[in-house]
Amino acid sequence: MLAASFVLVVEVLENLAFLANASNLVLYLSKFMHFSPSSSANIVTNFMGTAFLLALLGGFLADAFFTTYRIYLISAAIEVMGLVMLTVQAHLPSLKPPNCDPQNSNNIQCKEVEGWKSVMFFAGLYLVALGVGGIKGSLPSHGAEQFDESTRRGRKQRSWFFNYFVFCLSCGALIAVTFVVWIEDNKGWQWGFGVSTIVILLSIPIFLLGSHIYRTKVPTGSPITTIFKVLAAALHNNCRTTKGSNVVSGISSEGGDCDSTEKFQTQTPTESLVFLNKAVTIKPVHPVLQCTVRQVEEVKIVLKTLPIFMSSIMLSCCLAQLSTFSVQQAATMNTKLGSLKVPPASLPVFPVTFTMILAPIYNHVIIPFARKATKTEMGITHLQRIGTGLFLSIVAMAVAALVEIKRKHVATESGLLDSNEPLPITFLWVSLQYLFLGSADLFTLAGMMDFFFTEAPISMRSLSTALSWTSLAMGYYLSSVLVDAVNNVTRNYGHTPWLFGTNLNHYRLEKFYWLMCILSGLNFLQYLFWASRYKYVSAGTDDD
Repeated sequence: MLAASFVLVVEVLENLAFLANASNLVLYLSKFMHFSPSSSANIVTNFMGTAFLLALLGGFLADAFFTTYRIYLISAAIEVMGLVMLTVQAHLPSLKPPNCDPQNSNNIQCKEVEGWKSVMFFAGLYLVALGVGGIKGSLPSHGAEQFDESTRRGRKQRSWFFNYFVFCLSCGALIAVTFVVWIEDNKGWQWGFGVSTIVILLSIPIFLLGSHIYRTKVPTGSPITTIFKVLAAALHNNCRTTKGSNVVSGISSEGGDCDSTEKFQTQTPTESLVFLNKAVTIKPVHPVLQCTVRQVEEVKIVLKTLPIFMSSIMLSCCLAQLSTFSVQQAATMNTKLGSLKVPPASLPVFPVTFTMILAPIYNHVIIPFARKATKTEMGITHLQRIGTGLFLSIVAMAVAALVEIKRKHVATESGLLDSNEPLPITFLWVSLQYLFLGSADLFTLAGMMDFFFTEAPISMRSLSTALSWTSLAMGYYLSSVLVDAVNNVTRNYGHTPWLFGTNLNHYRLEKFYWLMCILSGLNFLQYLFWASRYKYVSAGTDDD
């Protein structure tokens, strides 16, 4: 727990730096870089999607060549480089497009950033994405590696770690969407980017403080190579004629006979995904395709978790709305609380505060009660937890649609439908969808990280844990695809595109949210199909 505590503190700082910019970036793009609302939303979702997708690269490198320890340090340095570029550009007016009045359509200077200024902006932005990806792919598994999974206490502590990892995500997000967003809106974006740079720099020595007590897994070679070798051997051997082939009755171990891992290698392949069994039951035509039972079973584990991974993408697509259209919705509403004017990008304060309250309650109240009720070590299984989050995402999208209907009704009644003036309706209405999606994120993200780390083979744990972030990446990309697809379909059928233009009041955002609700419902049904058929690989480690 002491070693993991350094990881938790670092995660607070890392997520603070990341979300301080990501949560407010859509307004920076539209106000200072002069992109349209839909273009700004797509740029943000593509940026966040790339950052989370690159977690796979970080996890792969940690498993195959480096360690989670080294990958974090390298990634933090890369993120600092990107933030320095963005800070310099935000500080110097000559590196940004000229200021203009967006209400004046005849102002020829009111155009989005272009040329080398655009190159500098996107280079800095995607250096940040590369750094964030490496950190996301290495830090959770580095913390989880500190616990002894051979004991009940170690497994419980590891489960607690993943819950508190999400808690620390929320702590960093809370500071980001309040303090740093206020700085960006009131003092300037150069100060916001500067704070993020300082925070990431500060995280490096804090991480290094735990160096003498960290347990670090030694890289064992590329897990992707193992996956492709088993798939290639199985495909080749299934295509070969079995007549006259040399069937292997047993696979010798690759070392001593006392290690549990080596004992696993002497077993015959299981009956699940039987088409992979021929990778070991038939001698390969080339030594490169020689596989062991252990390698085949490890690949089976990875393939069995993929449907769970695919089922979580739709939830991530819903979460993408929190940093895009939901922020723009709030920007059109009355953001005052008494005499205090709340920045729209600070809306995530609602879900992160709720998450910070719910995470300890889940750890210390819900889980102990569930363990007593079910008489099992886990209490609530990983898949039950993920499924709860998926169901909450359906509710969140339905609430978002109803809130948008109310917002548009107020805009029509007040005669401000064609205006960019703030509507006489409080932005707290939008907080409802934030609360449901924040709860969904707590259940699903922590459940997925614990699920993928626990179920994955030891040689693939960093890569497998990175699937939790990759799900977010695919969700953000899917959000961009859905926006473009909805606009193209509605345009082709002779209608005004649902999500096009500079005035959010003219969007058909409520229809888009209903579409997301329906897709989330269908996704939940197919998740139930896969989850009900999944058998835990780690079930054998549970104390009877």
